[in-house]
Amino acid sequence: MGTTAREEMQRFWERNERSNRPLSPHVSIYKCTPECSLPIPGVSLFSLAAFLLPEHFPHYLAQVRDLSLGPALIFSAKFALVLPFSYHTWNGIRHLV
Repeated sequence: MGTTAREEMQRFWERNERSNRPLSPHVSIYKCTPECSLPIPGVSLFSLAAFLLPEHFPHYLAQVRDLSLGPALIFSAKFALVLPFSYHTWNGIRHLV
């Protein structure tokens, strides 16, 4: 008959103690890059601007309409805004499946 899970676990910890290996690398060895903090300030600045702007959304929508931008430019701007959200959503779904 094979060994039990408790015996395997005991053998594992004894071997780790004998070899004097650390359990896992500590978090301090990882260096934070600028990319890891970019999304938070971007969302914060957008929400801060939304709260501090004096007018409501329809006013700013009317200003954009008054610019008379062509449909191609408006489509490109919408596409550029939606692309990151859809990209990360679909990759998250793919990761879960």
